[in-house]
Amino acid sequence: EVQFVESGGGLVQAGGSLRLSCAASGFSFDDYGIGWFRQVPGKVREAVSFISSIDESPYYADSVKGRFTISSEKVRNTVFLQMNNLKQEETAVYYCAVGDQEAWIEKVMTGQGVIAHWGQGTQVTVVS
Repeated sequence: EVQFVESGGGLVQAGGSLRLSCAASGFSFDDYGIGWFRQVPGKVREAVSFISSIDESPYYADSVKGRFTISSEKVRNTVFLQMNNLKQEETAVYYCAVGDQEAWIEKVMTGQGVIAHWGQGTQVTVVS
């Protein structure tokens, strides 16, 4: 059974920062991606960022480039998302997810990939 321990969500003022963390265990992929999606009620879940287990190369959605930084501790299957200069419209539930790297690539490129495992989500609320 795949398990996730997510933390770091909360309430922050616009322009502020939060750091999300996610420790995943119990999965078995040779090459995997681990990262974050976010979802606003009534909207499609959006891929925010993921990092590759092969070379730790990161992917970022255009909307967060230059403000968010993803990093990982591969040995502990833990991923972090440093979010700076947060905007009100980034209020959402942020979900940690892990899956085959090819699925992540397909997901961010075409929207069609299926990411195998999801955490329970952590709320991020950005207020003015």
